[in-house]
Amino acid sequence: MKITKMNAPRVIRVTVLSLLITFFIISIPFGQTLKEESPDAKMLRYPDVSAEHIVFVFADDLWIVSKDGGDARRLSSVKGHELYPKFSPDGKSITFSGNYDGNIDAYVIPANGGIPERLTDHPDDDLVVDWYPDGKEILLRSKMLSPTNRYNRFFKQSVGGGLPLELPLAYGELASFSPDGKQIAFQFISPDAQTWKRYRGGMASDIWIYDFNKNSSVKFTEFEGTDGIPMWHENTIYFLSDREPKKKLNIWAFDVDTKRIRQVTFFNEYDVKWPSLGPDSIVFENEGRIYLLSLKDGTSRPIDIVVQSDLPDLRPRLKDLSEYIENFSISPSGKRALFEARGEIFSLPETRGIIRNLTNTSGIAERFPTWSPDGKSVAYFSDSTGDYQLYTLSSDGSGKEKQIGKSGINFPNEPIWSPDSKQIAFSDLTGSLYIVNLNDNRRTVVDKDEWFPISSFSWSPDSRYLAYSKRMPNSQGAIMIYDVGKKKLHQVTSAFYHDISPVFSPDGKYLFFYSNRSFNPVYSDVDETWIYPNSTEIFVATLRKDIKSPLAPNSDEEVLKEINASDQNKSGKMIDLQGFEGRVVKLPIEAGNFGQLEAVEGKVIYIRFPAAGSSPQNKPSGKLLYYDLNEGKEKTIIQDINYYELSADGKKVIYKSDSTYGIIDLSEGKKVGDGRLPTDKMKALIDPREEWSQIFNEAWRIERDFFYDPNMHGVDWNATKERYKALLPYVVDREDLNYIIGEMISELNSSHTYVRGGDIEGAEEISVELLGCDFEFDKFNNVYRIKKIYKGGTWDAEVRSPLTEPGVNVSEGEYLIAINGTPLDKSKDPWKALHGLANEVVTITINNSPSFKGSREVLVKPISRESDYRLRYLSWVEDNRKKVEDATNSRVGYIYVPNTGQEGQNELLRQFIPQTTKEALIIMKDLMVVDRFLTDLLRS
Repeated sequence: MKITKMNAPRVIRVTVLSLLITFFIISIPFGQTLKEESPDAKMLRYPDVSAEHIVFVFADDLWIVSKDGGDARRLSSVKGHELYPKFSPDGKSITFSGNYDGNIDAYVIPANGGIPERLTDHPDDDLVVDWYPDGKEILLRSKMLSPTNRYNRFFKQSVGGGLPLELPLAYGELASFSPDGKQIAFQFISPDAQTWKRYRGGMASDIWIYDFNKNSSVKFTEFEGTDGIPMWHENTIYFLSDREPKKKLNIWAFDVDTKRIRQVTFFNEYDVKWPSLGPDSIVFENEGRIYLLSLKDGTSRPIDIVVQSDLPDLRPRLKDLSEYIENFSISPSGKRALFEARGEIFSLPETRGIIRNLTNTSGIAERFPTWSPDGKSVAYFSDSTGDYQLYTLSSDGSGKEKQIGKSGINFPNEPIWSPDSKQIAFSDLTGSLYIVNLNDNRRTVVDKDEWFPISSFSWSPDSRYLAYSKRMPNSQGAIMIYDVGKKKLHQVTSAFYHDISPVFSPDGKYLFFYSNRSFNPVYSDVDETWIYPNSTEIFVATLRKDIKSPLAPNSDEEVLKEINASDQNKSGKMIDLQGFEGRVVKLPIEAGNFGQLEAVEGKVIYIRFPAAGSSPQNKPSGKLLYYDLNEGKEKTIIQDINYYELSADGKKVIYKSDSTYGIIDLSEGKKVGDGRLPTDKMKALIDPREEWSQIFNEAWRIERDFFYDPNMHGVDWNATKERYKALLPYVVDREDLNYIIGEMISELNSSHTYVRGGDIEGAEEISVELLGCDFEFDKFNNVYRIKKIYKGGTWDAEVRSPLTEPGVNVSEGEYLIAINGTPLDKSKDPWKALHGLANEVVTITINNSPSFKGSREVLVKPISRESDYRLRYLSWVEDNRKKVEDATNSRVGYIYVPNTGQEGQNELLRQFIPQTTKEALIIMKDLMVVDRFLTDLLRS
């Protein structure tokens, strides 16, 4: 069976399929230092340059080195991440964005080293853009005041601290000041951190010039692709663009006087990344190396940089793998269980004995372990050859594994043994279903589903037949039966209904399956639409015409105990295919929402989940039951589980309930914790370099096998792999790995192609709560004042500013004097006083004059950043709705749809229903969203 852990370190999410993977391969022997690997380091990112030095990020720390190169010196070692370092104009200080408290804020540090000083405290990400020319303020970008999480705005932040001041630009991402500071070259869209290249869509960025005195902007680039990261030097604005024929990002220059644009760098293999301007040069990264571009003669040269570091992320470590379990299986008698965790396969005892790591390979991913019914072998898939292959191994781990077949498999699913342990059936994500004969290792293609992967199939007890469900052209599932001996395929249900999950009874007389045949509509509370959830029922078909239905009327009579082998259907009797569907009957089990279906002698086993829409969030809610065919009763085995698997002898069950796994008897009255397995003792020595290489190869394979265009958008995918694989020896942590994978998949030029996750160093998160308002600083009185209190529609009660709760008397324009009795530090922003107050009630001191005298204390409960964002969003939407309503004399409505997900669907419905009487609607967002959702709304 398959489960998924979203936070597994070896999991990366990549491709439009959003697949989760967990894998590795070897590149450089452990013990070889970076200096021994190369005279100069690579994977140096986000560089900046002063008159004498270069600062950059390497291995999640800040480093500084001479402009001539040489040995770099570490500036930071605090746990967390650093981004976008920038030298001050005099070169004495460096500002950067750092995640030291679970949130990205702006910091400043002396260029010769020292303690980083935190400048911002808002819980949103405060990203450094550049210094102001006078060196007294820093330009930041942040979503702290944005009503949606789609865009940033620019803020001026004093190096001395205090409240960041928003600039008069609606949007802002990256920018550079003119030499006199009166103008700024900026972009308000920034796809630079996205994993796509050669982009030619609506998110392509242009560069504008904003005049602070005139309060006006002029766009100076009109290219359909990317123009970004402006750098203003004298009368020239340098910028990054992919406008050259090969569409590689290079540095270009715009002459402010003549308006002419020229190309400056000419790299044609790797893109120029994150260029940054210094007094007389531009520093940038290409192929993981630092380059310096002279603005005097226009030449660029690589800088040889040596980084002496212990690189702790490269050291093999013994890791607890219990958090990374992805698949599990039970032995034939239930005495042991198999677990796949972080690409390793473990064998655990039911109660006592040895825990075995059967594979122990950091650089290879073994997946989907299953036990043969005879108990002798374990089958699994491994990518040791570079593609997935089926392997078998002695169940006790002794001997060598045996490869079954030669050709690779495109991301297979769980292998299912035949009862005689001589054949294995499996499917892959192309929709193909296979059978492998273990005597000759021949693989037979049984069928292919053009809609979805074939996910459930069952062997007959005599190993002659394989039953499964396949989607037909009408998208309904039909039950199929494959005769292994005759190699003939039969469709036995008509696909009039959606029939799935067939399973043979152990005596070979019946085939049980699910079918969606219960029609009890659930009507919407907010409109006239309806759906048909919980429509699944359990059906049974007799496999021969002479077999009575298990629901047929019975009369107790004395029966002579004569045994005739020919009557034993499981000894090889043919299935009567003709009239199969006419022998299907429904079991008297209430329709619902079901999971895995199994059968043992006299019983049908199934897991029932709560009705759709009623399941508790993030809690295991499955109830494992069996229906006794003889007694006609449903009985509960265990509740509050996620999944289960039945042992081959039908006597034991392995279950999962969150992180608890256990083996129990197939009987009533069990509870979570019974038969608990010692998964907390699954440990393995993980070699990061081996693991990272496997992950890289896995990401490449996912795109190769599942990208929607077989021509890979014209990209030579094999050559692309080799280009970025060349950087693997220089990867020193998981963020580096994610970066080069992102660069590789970016070559496909396809949006929604992402990579994230893994063993990434993170700082302890310290919450910063909010009051649902904006502040301003009264310079004359040296005190903070409440500038604006946010409110949604008068009917919106889902989130409110703590300052507008019933009984709270606080108004805009009043002063915030203190929090919890402590006067606000004017050298810090007001959010500094709200650190670590999650779910706490606090006292705020409010006055209509800037002093304690005459002030009053008010009890409030601050809200989270998520709630504050929702509040600002509701306020913004309501303000826009009122503007449209006022401008059209109430004839036109306004709707904002934030995205194409559930949130967008909810927002469209929430705003659509009350405005159905309008003559017209303005719906803000792209047409894809509108077209997707309005069809359903308008059908009523």
